[in-house]
Amino acid sequence: MNALHNVDSVRRTGWAQAWLWWRMTRPGFLLLTVVACALGTATAAACGCGLSLPLAAAATVLAVLVHATGNVFNDLHDARNGADATNTQGISPFTGGSRLIQTGQVTERETDELAKGLLILLVPAGLWLAAHIGSGKVLLLGAAGLVLAWAYSAPPLRLMSRGLGELTVALVWFLVVIGADLVQRQQWFLIPASVALNFSGLVAALLLINGFVDAKADARVGKRTLVVLLGPDRASLVYLALVVSSHLWLWISVMWLIPPAEALWGLVSAPLSLFAAALLRQNRYQPQRLRLALQLSVTAVLVHGLAMTAGFVSLSWYR
Repeated sequence: MNALHNVDSVRRTGWAQAWLWWRMTRPGFLLLTVVACALGTATAAACGCGLSLPLAAAATVLAVLVHATGNVFNDLHDARNGADATNTQGISPFTGGSRLIQTGQVTERETDELAKGLLILLVPAGLWLAAHIGSGKVLLLGAAGLVLAWAYSAPPLRLMSRGLGELTVALVWFLVVIGADLVQRQQWFLIPASVALNFSGLVAALLLINGFVDAKADARVGKRTLVVLLGPDRASLVYLALVVSSHLWLWISVMWLIPPAEALWGLVSAPLSLFAAALLRQNRYQPQRLRLALQLSVTAVLVHGLAMTAGFVSLSWYR
């Protein structure tokens, strides 16, 4: 079988190989990072700090590359520990990885090479961006995000297997939002950190609900994810707590005059999150019936981020 894989990999050329690499990054989820970067860029522009579209584009590309690298590493290590091979009940494309290794379309070696290739590309690109804007803070933030993306699934840390996956993911997307703002503003500021908190909370909730579908397979290979550790009953309550607290924090922070009132546009995602929470609670022991809840969770994060972005953009129009 490995010999056949090697022959196939040699035969792939041009667009076919590029398309396969693209699929290996799980592109459907990369949109979360694009929205996070748009939000961070909008917070800087709304505060009158100016807007450089080339810098925004460069920061977004780098953040997406970090996310893609993390996804490829995740596929590689879930193949090595047997989690994805064991998981025959995944709901594609939300859970179970890309499954390109499991279906024989790529090898573990090819996946490893792509992950390392992305890392090699990221380092000089990150150094260039930091040097271009003259800020070591951007370099520090990018390095932290890259380390977390690697440590999420790679040994020896394997944070996703220690009940720390949701926290790690929340921290990564928190850094993405404030990093996009930092590229424009070139200094730390409270407003992007505030809105990053509720946005990253919803991203953590998305990862948590995905874990319900994978829980049995994860438990078989010793992955102690939050759903495995807590069980479906308590984990479903944690999901509800995450989505409620994320939206509640947005409302409280505006009442405290941290972000402007226009950030409240993000509350439009609350019905989507609450509906997903209700479906999760109802079907917590029947994960195969969670497709709609998964779709609602993804949509809620995107709508939340885009609505806040639109609110901040509306402010910048009047400056």
